[in-house]
Amino acid sequence: MATKALFNTVVNWFIRQRIDQIQNFMDHPVETQKGVLFSQLYHAENTDYGKIHGFSSISCYEDFRRNIPIVTYEDFEPFIERARQGQRDVFWPGIVKNFAKSSGTTNAKSKFIPITDESLELCHMKAGKDLISIYANNHPDNHLFTNKNLRLGGSADFYENFNTKFGDLSAILIDNLPFWVEITTTPSKKVSLMSEWESKLKAIVSEVKNEDVGSLTGVPSWMLVLLQRTLAETGHKNISDLWPNLEVFFHGGISFKPYRDQYRQIIGKDINYYEIYNASEGFFAIQDQYGSDEMLLMLDYGIFYEFIPMETFDEKNLQAIPLEEVELGKNYAMVITTNSGLWRYLIGDTVRFTSLEPFRIKVSGRTKHYINAFGEELMIDNVETALTKACEATDASILDFTGAPVFMQNGESGAHEWVLEFQRKPENIEHFGEIFDNHLKSVNSDYEAKRYNDMTLKKPIIHVAKPQLFYNWMSQRGKLGGQNKVPRLSNDREYIEPLLQMNEA
Repeated sequence: MATKALFNTVVNWFIRQRIDQIQNFMDHPVETQKGVLFSQLYHAENTDYGKIHGFSSISCYEDFRRNIPIVTYEDFEPFIERARQGQRDVFWPGIVKNFAKSSGTTNAKSKFIPITDESLELCHMKAGKDLISIYANNHPDNHLFTNKNLRLGGSADFYENFNTKFGDLSAILIDNLPFWVEITTTPSKKVSLMSEWESKLKAIVSEVKNEDVGSLTGVPSWMLVLLQRTLAETGHKNISDLWPNLEVFFHGGISFKPYRDQYRQIIGKDINYYEIYNASEGFFAIQDQYGSDEMLLMLDYGIFYEFIPMETFDEKNLQAIPLEEVELGKNYAMVITTNSGLWRYLIGDTVRFTSLEPFRIKVSGRTKHYINAFGEELMIDNVETALTKACEATDASILDFTGAPVFMQNGESGAHEWVLEFQRKPENIEHFGEIFDNHLKSVNSDYEAKRYNDMTLKKPIIHVAKPQLFYNWMSQRGKLGGQNKVPRLSNDREYIEPLLQMNEA
């Protein structure tokens, strides 16, 4: 025990030294970002992509914006395919050895995101250290390294292809973690890298139930499944009975709003919660203030940021602005240039700035995951806020949800249709719907205008999902575990129709 305590003290002292560097980019954001951009351009000027777009001639941001187009995955895919086949110097110097396989939530097609040595070390790994540094700075009496961190990652199906590998990002990271991280982490590397979700879940529970877990890291929805299975296996009433030293949950991937109440109940005591914003394409932001729901945009990870105002978003004419031109409260599509060789890449997420000194954000949705069938511009954060308010008012708790438009027919107004899976149902679903509707009006003026006298939109249509509906649907689609997410909103009925059919079966 004394050795663990000493290790905890030494590591905490070491990682807090990073706080000064974080403060530096908070104080000098524009200069930091300029340094990142021109370092990337210089580094890649002799690649094929660099030669095509004249990297060596770029001397200012305007040159950069003029020379290099904003691209989607589909635009950039031919270059990625060349790199996957082992070609050198395609969009980043040398051979890119690893690719993170991601289907995203927009379609079933697999995406292969390059993971260079630089992005692995200077972005993803660095972010993991920073997360602990920030937590240790905010909670100097922490015991993170006295107890185990329970990590819940994704699939480890690595496939060799022309001397390159592709697999789940979390598996790539786990496969490259330093030894000291493995000492303080559970489950074992072998179990963490299992691919089949149900078998993996059983193996994880078998290992972690006998550990002294002090922290959790993972996606809230899948971690909740793991915790429920662990309680069922051990017979404990709540998680704090099993792991009395549990102090923090580092979570990301989806909004924590719908899950907060469920975690409070299943854990059985108050712990700390810290949100992260990461993806296969990069690690972008970390909650740096205790108790906040904002995240600090991390500006020195080899990622240069640009933003497209959603009010002018046009897929045929994408126009971005640099960090120094963003405004508070607006929704922006995020464009990234990274040390993994992605150049002006439209990631598909939308964010809203909550602070400009320093730059802090909230994730507000997806460029393709919203409902705007009637001009209502309904974003995910609008819905999650309204659902949270409706749950609070009716003593309800939601596990999962999705929504889609009901299009106008035969002269009738349209509507939004929702499938909601409750952990704890409200006594009166119509009353719940009224509160939900009213809060949507209060947070979205466009929605409120379309709801006026039911002229464009009628009141929401709500279906209560039967237990395990979303889990079974995700299983049917081969998307259990890892970073797979339930699509929350859609501008068509692609997702809601099969869910309604399964719910009625």
